[in-house]
Amino acid sequence: MSCRSGECRAGGCRTAELRFGRSSQLPDRAPPPGVGSATVTSLTSNPFFKASDLPYELPPFARIRQEHFLPAFERGMSEQLAEVAEIGARAAPPTFENTVEALERSGALLRRVGLVFHNKSSSDTDAAFQELEAEIAPRLAAHEDALLLDTALFARLDALFERSDQLSLDSEQLRLLERHHTRRVRAGARLAPEQQRRLRELNAEIAARCTEFQQNLRTATASAALVLDRAEELAGLPADEIAAAAETARALGHDGGYVLGLKNFSNQTQLAALEDPALRERLLAASLGRGADSNGPIAVALATLRAERAALLGHVSHAAWAVADQTAGSTGAVEDMLGRLIGPALAHAEREGAALAEAAGVAEVRAADWQYYSERVRRERFELDAAALRPYLELETVLRDGVFHAAGLVYGVTFTERPDLVAYHPDARVFEVHDADGSPLGLYLGDFHARGSKRGGAWMNHLVVQSRLLGQQPVVVNNLNIAKPPAGEPVLLTWDEVTTLFHEFGHALHGLFSDVRYPTLAGTQVPRDFVEFPSQVNEMWAEWPEVLAHYARHHVTGEPMPAELPARLREAESFGEGFRSVEHLAAAVLDWAWHTLSADGDLPDADGAEAFEAAALERHGLALPAIPPRYRSGYFAHVFAGGYAAGYYGYRWSEVLDADTVRWFRENGKTIRESGEIFRRELLSKGNSVDPAAAFRAVVGRDPDIGPLLARRALDKP
Repeated sequence: MSCRSGECRAGGCRTAELRFGRSSQLPDRAPPPGVGSATVTSLTSNPFFKASDLPYELPPFARIRQEHFLPAFERGMSEQLAEVAEIGARAAPPTFENTVEALERSGALLRRVGLVFHNKSSSDTDAAFQELEAEIAPRLAAHEDALLLDTALFARLDALFERSDQLSLDSEQLRLLERHHTRRVRAGARLAPEQQRRLRELNAEIAARCTEFQQNLRTATASAALVLDRAEELAGLPADEIAAAAETARALGHDGGYVLGLKNFSNQTQLAALEDPALRERLLAASLGRGADSNGPIAVALATLRAERAALLGHVSHAAWAVADQTAGSTGAVEDMLGRLIGPALAHAEREGAALAEAAGVAEVRAADWQYYSERVRRERFELDAAALRPYLELETVLRDGVFHAAGLVYGVTFTERPDLVAYHPDARVFEVHDADGSPLGLYLGDFHARGSKRGGAWMNHLVVQSRLLGQQPVVVNNLNIAKPPAGEPVLLTWDEVTTLFHEFGHALHGLFSDVRYPTLAGTQVPRDFVEFPSQVNEMWAEWPEVLAHYARHHVTGEPMPAELPARLREAESFGEGFRSVEHLAAAVLDWAWHTLSADGDLPDADGAEAFEAAALERHGLALPAIPPRYRSGYFAHVFAGGYAAGYYGYRWSEVLDADTVRWFRENGKTIRESGEIFRRELLSKGNSVDPAAAFRAVVGRDPDIGPLLARRALDKP
């Protein structure tokens, strides 16, 4: 699972954050008393028990039921444990084929059910499913420990690794051997038995706490939604957004009312339009306060558990452990980058704040009013009204004539909707993807609308991971949270939602273009501070003149967006970069502060999350009342329920690569199609089969330069 500008998460708290773990043998369970014949039948007719016969092995969603998951997980774990035990017990000396490749083939059933389960937990959950999620998370953590800490298997891998230069392996095989060996060493394979016992306990508790955090957040976000009685209270919002608020209210049982639901991040998008300052204050307060009581103690607990685990694994902090296996390589490199960005961002935000205060005629601008006055300044200074863009940004047109068209222009691929293929929810649509030569490439699922069963934000998931070894082509999903208007009404997007769609589609292309032999190295399974790079690059096509002209048309008249609007949009976007940089850097600093704690240092008390957060922001000069961090600790799901613990800096780290690559696309003298082919061949198709830094150099021809990022965010000015 991967995401847009901090709105999505690439993977669950356990599997993506750690990519280690597995567990001792877990007994199969008899059906619980009173469940009845339906569950008993599912044990023999469970659709997960064999590979799907649908195109591209698309999971057979029409036949998958809630009762299928637990039996499939239990059988899948049992089968994989047996497979790994058999590999470790082989009498023949270890070879790449009988050890590493055999390991890649193991766990087919568990892989099938796990991918569907983790997608459903984010995009279409309910109370019963959340109970199952809470039960299965620690068991999956234990299972992962069993595999990664298996003594016999590690001995075979270790023996191969020690003589890898004598094995006549190709580069992908060497990379795979190194990754399997490194993961196990980092997971504690060299620890003494008693230390491993404690490690397993920590991993299980971390997995359980991550699940609890996410479920608390889902509840807190729903309960914090504002319920309003009259449309007049929403003055300033476009008519279609008011209609969507009424539709949300109807779906939640508030017929005749209006509901403003909360998005994942702090500054809600409606703050830019709502005319009532008291309502703006209420909306921001609801956003900033959610999860503080229920998730503050969990944030402290997770930071404490991770610090203890890092010490057990020989590192001074979780951040030191995590970043050692990222492209940054060291905590010093991360802190150097953050230090280079914070000062210029603060100076830029201060200039913006002064301009807003002058425009508003006030001494200083409150946090709840910043976006409102920013929009006013954009209208006056740049003659750009964000609401005026929306009639030109209809979802279906943006998708087909923008996102898909750009992919064809750059990479030669085409998309055909497959209504005959059933997705996991009626809102999700299935598209078949073909390469430039007409050959089949994979499936793309688009699930674009918000609903009560879906978490906030935007992200990408795999349902089938590409692998030549297993003969599998990719099936990927994009999830967004666009408000659904009443039936028959157009779905009009904000510019930010357009950019988000292009961003998430960049993750999808990373998965679809994967062309590797081994599933462990496929697609987006790259370092956390690299995974956002390809998706951020894909944002460039949203405003590329040829692409923008193709999709930005009035949804009623078909008239193109006025020629001056794109130029004004680019100019206006620079106003606000200070705010956006500061709020994002504040979140990165919070993540870093939580995860640079050491087990023998001063850890906060269970009720000390807010005080810890305030002190961390103050230390870095980021405790600005007018610019709250993009995520506060109580709803920072990226790091407390996702895979970004000590990794949120990766958005900026990846953006250094992104901005430099965008410059390369514009200045290398090649056609878009020629450049796209290089980017796909040398980087997108490689997954983690090559060193990511080497893949970047293969495209651009040198190491990355931070200059383009500073210029993009107007941080290169005094």
